[in-house]
Amino acid sequence: MGTDERITVTGEGAVPAVPDRMRLSAGVEVRRAEAGEAFTAVRAAAARLTRALVEAGVAAEDLRTNELSLGPEYVTYPKVAGYRAAQGVEAVVRALDSADRVIDAAVAVGEEVRLNGVTFEVSDPAGALARARERAFADAAAKARQYAELAGRPLGGVLSVSDEVPGGPQPVLHAAAMEDGSSVSPGRQTLSVSVRVVYALG
Repeated sequence: MGTDERITVTGEGAVPAVPDRMRLSAGVEVRRAEAGEAFTAVRAAAARLTRALVEAGVAAEDLRTNELSLGPEYVTYPKVAGYRAAQGVEAVVRALDSADRVIDAAVAVGEEVRLNGVTFEVSDPAGALARARERAFADAAAKARQYAELAGRPLGGVLSVSDEVPGGPQPVLHAAAMEDGSSVSPGRQTLSVSVRVVYALG
C-alpha cells in the first residue's frame, strides 16, 4: 500500500479535572554573626516548622526537605557581615479543606518562616486521561471521515495509532475561592491528550 492510499490525522482530547491535593513549599531562614550559630538556629526553626505542619494534619511521610544551605553574607567582598542559613520543606496536603489551617500553622512558627508558594495537583489522573483519549480518538476519526469524503475515497481501517500525552496538566484560570470560604483555591486543570492515527483509504 503506497502513502497515497492512506490518511494521517491528529486528534485532540481534553477533560477538566479538579485538583484534590496541595503541595506547599515553605522553609525557614536565619542570619547570625557566626556560621555555627546560624546553622544551629535554622535547624531548630526547621524542627518547629515540621512539628507545626504535622500538628496541622500533614502526615510525616508527606514532608520532604528540599533545601539546606549555609553561607556568608558580605558588607563588601571579602568582608563578611554574617552568615545566612536556610532549610526548606515541601509538604503534601491531601485534604484541601485543611489547606488554610496548614498555611496558618506554618506562619505561626515565627519570623524565620518563608512561604515559597503552592501548587495544586490531581492525585489520580488515570480516569480523566482515559476519557481524554476517547475524545482524541473520536476527534481523529471524525477528521479522517471528512478528509476521505473530500477526497472521494472510502475510509478503510486503522493502520497505526500513536498516543502522545503533553507534559502535565494544562491549568485553566479559576479565580474564585473554595465554596467553604477558604482563602486557597485549587482552581481547575485540563488534562489533554493528542493521538496520531493512520487510516487506510479504500
